[in-house]
Amino acid sequence: MPIFGALRKRRPAAPFCTAVVPAAGSSTRMEGQDKMLLELGDRPVLVRTLQALEACNLIHEIVVVTREDLVVPVSRMCRDFGLEKVTKVVTGGATRTLSVLAGIRSASPEAELIAVHDGARPFVTQELLEKVIRKAAECGAAAPAVPVTDTVKRAKDGVVEETLDRETLFAIQTPQVFEASLLKAALQKAAEDGVTLTDDCAAVERLGMRISLTKGDRANIKLTTPTDLDLGLGILIGRGEV
Repeated sequence: MPIFGALRKRRPAAPFCTAVVPAAGSSTRMEGQDKMLLELGDRPVLVRTLQALEACNLIHEIVVVTREDLVVPVSRMCRDFGLEKVTKVVTGGATRTLSVLAGIRSASPEAELIAVHDGARPFVTQELLEKVIRKAAECGAAAPAVPVTDTVKRAKDGVVEETLDRETLFAIQTPQVFEASLLKAALQKAAEDGVTLTDDCAAVERLGMRISLTKGDRANIKLTTPTDLDLGLGILIGRGEV
């Protein structure tokens, strides 16, 4: 697809960071509705996500990865909402790993950091974005996380096997930010090995790299089910955005 906004020629003081936004899922748990294009308040979910990333001074370009049938609608939507940092909208792969790889391969050669952020996670704050990007610039790999508050049990065939110590458990959010060549190598290795991963940290962990955690935000939810949309509307009301 054509480039929508020219990359800035002036070299930024911070490392050049490309945000890769996976938005290629099938939305099976959204009861037949495509969550990326659903209206949340007065804007589609994906637009709210991209606007949050666009507003971050530490993000220099955005690459959206979506399904083949959504490339044209998403491209048009980015133009209509004036998303200048969106440089490309590309087709994703059969898995999250392959989709993120497609986004990385479409990023600017200048990219030193890659921030992978779920397209259906529209409530990310500027404070969270800046903290995790700065941490990744310092140590190479970082992700926001919130402590698990429920008691978590490991079970098999409906029978509890053990109760886990929740003091050591964290729910990991996005964006997950990595040194660009590290993430690319980790995802390529995972793809070659045929490993199914639910997030990008897991790919980097397989290479023995440690991930630094930053403070997450309980409002930084991923919209997955219709109930999540109700929660999302409540967040917007609480922020005075509707």
